[in-house]
Amino acid sequence: MKKILLATTIFAGLTGAAFADGHEVKMGVILGFTGPIESLTPAMAGAAELAMSETAGKVLDGKTVVPVRGDSTCTDAAAASAAAERLITAEGVVGIMGADCSGVTTAIANNVGVPNGVVMISPSATSPALTSIDDKGFFFRTAPSDARQGQVLADVLKDKGITKVAVTFTNNDYGKGLEASFKEAFAAVGGEVAISAAHEDGKADYSAEVGALAAAGAEHLVVFGYVDQGGKGIIQTSLDTGAFDKFILADGMIGESLIEAIGDDLNGTIGTLPGSDSDGAKKFAEVMKAAGNDKVGPFTPESYDAAALMILAIQAAGSTDRAAVQAKIMDVANAPGEKILPGELNKAIEILKSGGQVDYEGASNVKFTDVGEAAGSYKELEVKDGKFETISIR
Repeated sequence: MKKILLATTIFAGLTGAAFADGHEVKMGVILGFTGPIESLTPAMAGAAELAMSETAGKVLDGKTVVPVRGDSTCTDAAAASAAAERLITAEGVVGIMGADCSGVTTAIANNVGVPNGVVMISPSATSPALTSIDDKGFFFRTAPSDARQGQVLADVLKDKGITKVAVTFTNNDYGKGLEASFKEAFAAVGGEVAISAAHEDGKADYSAEVGALAAAGAEHLVVFGYVDQGGKGIIQTSLDTGAFDKFILADGMIGESLIEAIGDDLNGTIGTLPGSDSDGAKKFAEVMKAAGNDKVGPFTPESYDAAALMILAIQAAGSTDRAAVQAKIMDVANAPGEKILPGELNKAIEILKSGGQVDYEGASNVKFTDVGEAAGSYKELEVKDGKFETISIR
């Protein structure tokens, strides 16, 4: 490799004559609108589409970037690839904001995106394996790799004096990659994983899995799963049976729908999620609020940034040629250039039009490594009084 529902309101007025006569540039938005993170994806799509609406009529001297959505399902590689094929061949998108979950993202990149020379910028695919796919320079991600998240979570547990845990992980690329990263990092700081076992999503009964996890004798259960699927089922069964009442979560489990489903029993739960308290993060919260949404959800900053980077690359390329756009992604993402924050995309477009350079920091403090992925920082979270609260930034 090189290197909620905001959208309906935002785009209600962006139809009709404004896009006649070639005034429209299409960007694919492929996320799991159905499946194990379906409660998160509407806000993610809305954030990406906010960047598009912000620059309406400004790109390439009068064009507007518009979204064309596709459902990755998060888990079905064939369905995700078919959705991407439709967007690329039938809809003619310039690039793709997405996909979301690591397995389907890998499938789309390998089967559709890279072979067709289409840029993909994922806001949430975090498997370490994506760092080394043969992407010919067409895959980027604004969320950091789980190689980093595993280390951060191990450090959090060490600081809290937690030395022994049981681990359950969803049986796919995301879960396997994060489990391996965490287990290695936790051992390095003196921790013990009493048991590590995969779980399948979509089951009605997780009592056997929870029973085996509890038998290992750990007091804390680390859950690397999905907020609307097996991870939630594991936690609910743990509470119902009394097997565990202390939980540790990673990014795929962070969402209000989990608190709504479980309730006060989640108080005291700790976790990690990509994010920062940078000037860009604060500005993004203001931009979201001005658009009618006062909550910044999981992976919404990264989604806004993924779309913004592609928009600015289109402007920097001076065309919608896919290869030309790919060649400009790193240029607009990193120094040198004038720093650009959320809400400043039109300013960036004017700089690029005049021949200047921009350094897009955005909502998630974007800085791409030489393989096109975010170095990233993480929020340490704790559930207090029924809400995820940020304890620190790591």
